[in-house]
Amino acid sequence: METTMMIVDSHLDLSWNALNWRRDLTKSIAEIRRSEEGMKDRKRGHNTVSFPELQKAGVAVCLATVLARCSKLKDPLLDYPSREIASAMGVGQVEYYRLMESQGHMRMLRDWAAVEAHVAEWKRTGGETPTGYILAMEGADPILEPGDVELWWERGLRVVEPVHYGVSYYAHGTGVPGGLTAKGRELLAAMEAVGMILDVTHLAEESFWQALEVYRGPVLASHHNCRALVPGDRQLSDEQIRALVERGAVIGAAFDSWMLHPNYVGGKTENSLVSMEHVINHIDHICQLAGNARHSGIGSDLDGGFGTEQSPRELNTIADLQMIPNLLRKRGYKEADVEGIMHGNWLRFFEKAWTKPPSTAASPAT
Repeated sequence: METTMMIVDSHLDLSWNALNWRRDLTKSIAEIRRSEEGMKDRKRGHNTVSFPELQKAGVAVCLATVLARCSKLKDPLLDYPSREIASAMGVGQVEYYRLMESQGHMRMLRDWAAVEAHVAEWKRTGGETPTGYILAMEGADPILEPGDVELWWERGLRVVEPVHYGVSYYAHGTGVPGGLTAKGRELLAAMEAVGMILDVTHLAEESFWQALEVYRGPVLASHHNCRALVPGDRQLSDEQIRALVERGAVIGAAFDSWMLHPNYVGGKTENSLVSMEHVINHIDHICQLAGNARHSGIGSDLDGGFGTEQSPRELNTIADLQMIPNLLRKRGYKEADVEGIMHGNWLRFFEKAWTKPPSTAASPAT
């Protein structure tokens, strides 16, 4: 049997699944699926992620999100009537992670020393460790004002996307053209001052370029694919990818079928058309643009509002991420590059981000 390769997955909505989808992530995948039998939503019973499955998958570290939105889209699983309620829900999601830590399922990683020690333990024990997680935020609605960044930093938040879909207090996001708001510029200045990392995922085109200009700290793209292969504003253009490479970013490949296959329509397009090779195509495109394999990683977004019904056809659970190394080898990738894509690139990124002193800038950018 092949050795399980360590994985760093840069986007998992764990607390959202537990609290909004009411999934007990301490259970096995089979148990969670059985608990959803008979539910009419086509997305139910197709989950791919739980704590036991993360361990089986070899996910040593993940970016685990806070996801609580207040937008005009009014999605019942995402949106709350006010930003204050969204903020309270966000705090509740952090508390969920704390409870999971107390039960031995998770371990918060706040700095590079913690990541380094956790990875060393993972290797020493053959993966018999709790899931190490870096706290991230998908859409900054729970941060009520830029001045609250320090409070969220104390709670352990280390990576922030200013916006999800639509328009937030801070920026325009997926599906809505536009730039940063004045408060968005203040948010980025506050993040830079404490050393919080900017995740450009979901930023609208204008917001993306303004954010790269305003914010000079570490930048990543947690779960993004390539517009050249699958058109749409949710994807990164080649120009954006080159700009991120220049900033030293890593881009995590997402596994949602509509981001992998052109003209895919959820619930209508035959999902058998989508394979793990499509994921490799997007990883390879980024590597070709970069001229090396140092800027690609895994940001699966599995169970980010979809399951096996809208994932590559070979994928049954997150453990099937272990198919990726052989697929990369078949494309001619050297072992060091395979290891980089699976975990090394993300580890190098955080080592660099967290061993550099934070900016001393305190005033908002204009």
